[in-house]
Amino acid sequence: MRPAAWLLALCLAWPLAAHAGTQCEIQPATPQKLADATATAMRVVAALEEADAPVALVARVGTDLSKQGLVYSHVGFALRDHDDGRWTVLHLLNECGTARSALHAQGLVNFFSDDLVNQDARIVWLQPALAQRLSDHLRGLPQNALHEQAYNLIARPGSGEYQNSTAWVLETLAATASTPELQDRRAAYVWAQRDGFRPDTIHIAYTKRVLGGLFGANTLFTDHSVGTRLSGDYPIVTVRSILRYLEEQGYTVRTTEWRDGRLQSVPGSI
Repeated sequence: MRPAAWLLALCLAWPLAAHAGTQCEIQPATPQKLADATATAMRVVAALEEADAPVALVARVGTDLSKQGLVYSHVGFALRDHDDGRWTVLHLLNECGTARSALHAQGLVNFFSDDLVNQDARIVWLQPALAQRLSDHLRGLPQNALHEQAYNLIARPGSGEYQNSTAWVLETLAATASTPELQDRRAAYVWAQRDGFRPDTIHIAYTKRVLGGLFGANTLFTDHSVGTRLSGDYPIVTVRSILRYLEEQGYTVRTTEWRDGRLQSVPGSI
């Protein structure tokens, strides 16, 4: 089926029941939001089809993290061969208003229609051997999904008790990059660390924690050490840290990015 045809079909499945750590406010779809999401999805599909790799990382801007120097807030795996359809995105989402998460399989229109800040997008393709191992792993889900249902928006990197959407992506990448494939979340993160992964550090002042409404069901500061909480400098697995790691270790073969709907000739900040 041509991309335009199946994208139109996916537009019928608009409502979402979970978010990537954002506030849970279900808003009715507007024609403009649908048009914008569809336009982004079609750009992404065209690029994915041209590259013809079995899987790629796709990032979006669901939350404004510019004050932290970040652009992309969420990332998932776009899988070419999936039972739910060609180029289905597999990613972890927080269930609205809870401290739980679930793995979701969504079409690209839905992926880009989750009340996003804008329609900027970034695709990252991996070395062929890693991409094939990752594709095989993702098509076998939920077996060895490396998923922890207990969700924490600011989960400590390597936490065995909590997980957020970016931690799941990193741990899945590390588990499949290792030979043999790892079967444990903790082992996957330790492997990524030894392989060169470095989390970002996000500063959250105490006043922001209290006055900014950051205390909630999906945000748990006690996952971090007392020293971290006193300093307010929290190590976090971000989209930027994942993409930086992949590039520095030579796992990335190609990157495509759009800002304000325009293709970027030189990759921007991540």
